[in-house]
Amino acid sequence: MHANEALIDKFYSAFAQRDHQTMAACYSPGATFGDPVFPDLSGPEVGAMWRMLCERGTDLEVSHRNVRADDGRGSADWEATYTFTATGRKVHNRIHAEFVFSDGKIAEHRDHFEFHRWSRMALGPIGVVLGWTPFVRKRVREKADRQLRKFMESNR
Repeated sequence: MHANEALIDKFYSAFAQRDHQTMAACYSPGATFGDPVFPDLSGPEVGAMWRMLCERGTDLEVSHRNVRADDGRGSADWEATYTFTATGRKVHNRIHAEFVFSDGKIAEHRDHFEFHRWSRMALGPIGVVLGWTPFVRKRVREKADRQLRKFMESNR
């Protein structure tokens, strides 16, 4: 197994255990992260996001597979099942992750998933009818960003 494949495996194994400290240690200090909900995080924001998700996801279940990596890049497929706290609705999200590595750490991490599929599960009828719209995506992003800022402020 390539060292960066082992790093990805370590990251997702820690996530499955809700071990945000090990997850954060997998990233370089200036790492960036993006997905459809948190499109542009960097540095300490990345670790704080994972900590928030781990601490709030009391019923979170994570699995991963198809880990591939070389010296510079890697990818994995992972799934998360959890209750979306804002609505109390169950979500089963399927994600494809892409990584860029530097000095044995994750320097860039991008998660890709179908936002409309996610919004139908997380938001219910509103997600079914409007989850594909830029308006709903923007509102979800804004709320997630506010929650992350508040979480970071309260955990200084």
